Amino acid sequence: MAGASLLALLDDIATLLDDVSVMTKVAAKKTAGVLGDDLALNAQQVSGVRAERELPVVWAVAVGSLKNKVILVPAALAISAFIPWAVTPLLMIGGFYLCLEGVEKLAHKWLHTPEEDAAHHAEELNAVADETVDLAAYEAEKIKGAIRTDFVLSAEIIVIALGTVATQPFHTQVAVLTGIGLIMTVGVYGIVAGIVKMDDLGLYFLQQGAAPVRVVGKWLLLAAPKLMKALTVIGTAAMFLVGGGILTHGIPPVHHGIEQTAANFGVLGGVVSLALDMLAGIVGGTLALLAVGLVTSLAKIFKGTKS
Repeated sequence: MAGASLLALLDDIATLLDDVSVMTKVAAKKTAGVLGDDLALNAQQVSGVRAERELPVVWAVAVGSLKNKVILVPAALAISAFIPWAVTPLLMIGGFYLCLEGVEKLAHKWLHTPEEDAAHHAEELNAVADETVDLAAYEAEKIKGAIRTDFVLSAEIIVIALGTVATQPFHTQVAVLTGIGLIMTVGVYGIVAGIVKMDDLGLYFLQQGAAPVRVVGKWLLLAAPKLMKALTVIGTAAMFLVGGGILTHGIPPVHHGIEQTAANFGVLGGVVSLALDMLAGIVGGTLALLAVGLVTSLAKIFKGTKS
């Protein structure tokens, strides 16, 4: 009997692990849209830091990211346990926020000239080169900014993952959210570390004697800035796709309409569905941007009237 109980327990554990594995994969796919933006933003956050301090800064931000998730995962589990009805509204808010970020990125390109961006970048470089600048304070400020950015993006990831497992048993939710938090932290900051050191590795290879190694070094030096730009573009597109998908799933008539429309295109149905989700994301982000602008304007008017 004891042996049978042990086998039954092992079978339950195996089943649980299999369920957790499947749900984690599903949650990872749904949160992948945030990942591209997470990579680009965090890699940009450590720009301007001295080369020898890049990896320590990335490590410090990664530790801060883990602390963020120590706060966010229990909060998400508490929401699921005590106010499960709040999961869908939070998902919708997260979807609107993702789309808003995407629209703001596009608006930034229209509202800011390349000269302004170049001037800001030059200001950062001058700050690092200036020996009178307190580099410890500058670095600490960079780390704080990156951790604040990570908190927002981590919240998006956890909320999206929670929506995926909201109907699952509590132990599955704990395992999936914890797994997603760890996977995303290790994955994001491992890749960020690789990106910020890519140019240093390229320079090292370029200084070696063997011609093939120098070719690789030159390729890495040329690829590093292009990779950063590609991550930004991919991240923005993914934000519209994921954010738009969350919004359309949260509005059943719209979701069913997209499914029916996509079904009319046969093998191209998947592409059409993604395109419509992206369109919904752009529209949702634009509406969110207008709403934020309106609230900001009204707040300024109210403040001026009050004073």
